[in-house]
Amino acid sequence: MYWDPLPTVRASASLRNAGWDDGRLLDPPEDYLRGMWENRDWRNVPGPFYGAQTDNCWAGRPIAPDHIVYEDSYGSELVFRQPQNAWQTQLVLSAAWTDPFLSYACDGDDHWNLELIRTWWAERTQLRAWIDAVESGWSVSQDAQTRDAAKGLRDFRDYLDNGLETHLREYGFWLENHRPALPEETLPDLGD
Repeated sequence: MYWDPLPTVRASASLRNAGWDDGRLLDPPEDYLRGMWENRDWRNVPGPFYGAQTDNCWAGRPIAPDHIVYEDSYGSELVFRQPQNAWQTQLVLSAAWTDPFLSYACDGDDHWNLELIRTWWAERTQLRAWIDAVESGWSVSQDAQTRDAAKGLRDFRDYLDNGLETHLREYGFWLENHRPALPEETLPDLGD
């Protein structure tokens, strides 16, 4: 079932920053979620969160490894799995907080619609080819951080094959109805 992260985002200034062990709190979201939709990377999975020309420090995966991967041209961070509960949202927010370019955002609901989701899904073969090419090179690296980045891409590929379609159908329903689907309701089709 689709989960709305926005209440957690709005309350983020009172949440512990999961990237720090010293009890530090996150800042108000408007202080660090400043990415612009027109700069988002096409590989971000549709949903509220996305990276838009983020840093190249590879700091997001250690905080939110089930949600963040890196692209290979500049090392920017991508959201490959949208958070599904408050703790996962806190992890993604903490990863976003570490970006010195302040280029994460959480306004995807203002931009995505069912047709754009269908278009993104229709291009998943291109995404799969990119994942396969980059993962094969990174997985044999002598550098542990690069091998971890390859693991993130394998996780992305697994999610693309198992679970992402359902998430996108639930997200499409959410966007069209402004609420999660009830068990007896039909989710929208994404096409082939």
